Amino acid sequence: MSDDATELRERIESWLSVQMPIIQMHGGESAVKSVDPESGRVAVELGGTCAHCGISPRTAERVRENLAEEFDDVTEVEVVFLDDTEALGVDQAESIMGIDRTQGGRGGEGKGHLPPENYF
Repeated sequence: MSDDATELRERIESWLSVQMPIIQMHGGESAVKSVDPESGRVAVELGGTCAHCGISPRTAERVRENLAEEFDDVTEVEVVFLDDTEALGVDQAESIMGIDRTQGGRGGEGKGHLPPENYF
């Protein structure tokens, strides 16, 4: 991997940890699967409870939109969901920027939503 790709991957992974904490807070995981600085293509994997979460399509949409807005060299973002049996396709530390990715959380199978009678 080129130095440019490595640097862009690290910037995007850091951005995901800081700007999308809801992923980790709900027991999800994220990783940058591939980066091509020349074409502007990035592939992000979402796993853990993201695979079955009812709001995961919105999360994927936000990742796509916000990455393209935040990084001038990103023009196309693919978001892939992994099921609970698949591991993220890249070697990535279990703790990124102090967020322990092994801790569970709410969510899973799209059942993390409160029924209307429980709204505040």
